[in-house]
Amino acid sequence: MELPKFILGDNTDLPNAIFVIHTEFPRFIINLEDDEVEWLEDFDQHDEKELLGETENLIEEASQFYDREVSRYDN
Repeated sequence: MELPKFILGDNTDLPNAIFVIHTEFPRFIINLEDDEVEWLEDFDQHDEKELLGETENLIEEASQFYDREVSRYDN
């Protein structure tokens, strides 16, 4: 099965949370309510240094994905 790069998620236990799941390496879930990120990968120190630079771009992409999806619901 081919997964999309981003998937929206929600949970009634956290009614204000808006989750975006990034399915490609490095996999993560971001809660757009507070920008908290949960990484679904284990990283070594070398990976962490590289990911620090990439993190900002990935979070921006996740936010853009959410905005795009919401605009499509409005149409």
